[in-house]
This record gives sequence, C-alpha cells and structure tokens, in this order.
Amino acid sequence: MADKFLLTGSMGCIGAWVLRNLTDQGIDVVATDVQSDPVRPSLLLNEQELAAIDWQTLDVTDVKAVDKIVADNGVSHIVHLAGLQIPFCRANPSLGAAVNVTGTTNIFEAARHHGVKGVSYASSIGVMGPPENYPNKPVADDVPLIATTLYGVYKAANEKTAGVYWQDWQVASVGLRPYVVYGTGRDQGMSADPAKAVLAAAAGKPFHIRFDGPIALQHANDVAQIFINSARAADGGAPVCNLRGDVIEVDAFVTLLQEIVPAAKITFEKNAPLPYPADLDDAGLRGVLGEVPYTPLRDAIEADLARFSDLLASGKVDLAQLDA
Repeated sequence: MADKFLLTGSMGCIGAWVLRNLTDQGIDVVATDVQSDPVRPSLLLNEQELAAIDWQTLDVTDVKAVDKIVADNGVSHIVHLAGLQIPFCRANPSLGAAVNVTGTTNIFEAARHHGVKGVSYASSIGVMGPPENYPNKPVADDVPLIATTLYGVYKAANEKTAGVYWQDWQVASVGLRPYVVYGTGRDQGMSADPAKAVLAAAAGKPFHIRFDGPIALQHANDVAQIFINSARAADGGAPVCNLRGDVIEVDAFVTLLQEIVPAAKITFEKNAPLPYPADLDDAGLRGVLGEVPYTPLRDAIEADLARFSDLLASGKVDLAQLDA
C-alpha cells in the first residue's frame, strides 16, 4: 500500500516546504489548515503543483473532524505542524491550549484508532528555559524542561502526551524541536528575523535583526525533510529530538550575508540574546534517522537569495513583512 500523508499546518513555512518535498517525491498528501489561501505554498510550488494537492480545511481542535479525515483518506503517516506561536498563546491562552494541546491529542487519537504507521509533530526549543540552566554542552534531548512561556508549557505537555500514547497504545511518534528556522516563507515571529534579513538583502532594503548572541539556524527545507523522514522512521517509542543545524553568532551570520551581498544593510540588536540554549546535541535525531538532512549555511543563503530575487521580480513577495 502506497504512503498517504496527512499534513496539518499546511499554510505555514515548514508546511509549505513539506508540500514541496512530498510533491517532488510523488507522495500523496492531504494538506490541511484552518486557512484556505496557500500564500506560502505558492512561493514554492507552481499552479499545476498546487492544483494537484488534495486541500482540505481542518480545525485540529475538532476531534470528530480529525478522526474523519484520517479514516476517510487512508492516512499512513502524519506530519503535525498546526499550532499557535508564543504571542498568540500569550494573547489567548485558552485558544492556544485548545490548538496546541487538545489539537495534538486529537491527532494522536486518530492515529491510535486508524492504524497510522508513524507521526512526527512539532515541539519546540521553547520547552527549554534560559541557557544558563544548561551548563553541559551540547544540550541533550533529555535535559529538564523548564519552559517560561505558555507556548513552551503546551509543547512540553505534547511531548509527555506522545510518550503516554506509545506506552498505552503503541502509537509511534517522533517529536522535533526546531529553533531558528529560516528560508523562503518564514515571515512570522521574532525568530523569523534571519530569514527576513536574507529577503531584505535580496530586495536591497535595510533590516534590523532584533537579537544577537548564539543561535541554531535550521533551513526550512532541511527541517521539512526531517519531519517527513521522522514520520516514516517512527516505528517504536516516542523520542523527542533536538535539531542542531548551524550554531552561529548573529554577528557572524550578518557578516556572512554581507560577504555574499556586499551592499546588504543588515544590523542587529546588541546585548539581546534569545532566551534558549543554542548549542544543541542532535545525536538522538541521528539515532532515529541515521543521516540528518543538512544544507551548508552559505549554500542555503545563496539559494534563498536566488529564490527571493525570482519571487520579487514576479511580485509574489510582500515586503511589508520587513516592517512587522
């Protein structure tokens, strides 16, 4: 039986890249979201590719709707990305809990009842606390989770939920903890600033990154492949894995970008590091996948610059995001 993927959060950045990769692989996918306008997917797929995707509206807080879509479509694997980020959870904690916690539980329930082979789901570096709480480097997967935001607390709850679904019902899953994801389509949240800096460089616009210090940069295309491969690899247990990518200081990232685009006018806030550890150990992920997809930073930036230039020329990118 051929694989059939269910993707939640299809309209997000990572979701768009998951669709790009599944399309390239010729894998059937049911692409779901509460939104219906494929703004980000349209940055990566042409009209014919978009038309070939099975788009369905899904609110993951609706347990019956989640169950039905998995049952009706013969889903074999799930990539679960639907969720609300830190500011939205802070603004509306009840909705944040409903989407991030109840929605994830609903995904596991459907997987449990309909024989889904493997689930990969988005946890976050937000489950961890400030870097001074993690003196041993690189930071392992199994360190204490001391989230300082509701978003982080919700994601930590999902990790525990996944463990119980394996313990009680043998629902196999892999949870992944992205940090600073960059690439085409990454336009929301403070950690999108490196992606916006590359866009600004391509557009000849100034941009100010709102933080400095060490970060773990992970290209969206690599992250998408990791989610897909993790859903396929989930065949026992419920491991939760850090992503590493390029561990780099923000000033070094800006220097590299300006080496590639000498005219780039990119600055960054000083003495304002992000409140999470950056030096992350991805040995757990390597144990799950073997080889972890990785694009060298310079190569990824150059590819993004070329893609942004094409999108700018065709009027498909809204530069208003640089002011958000």
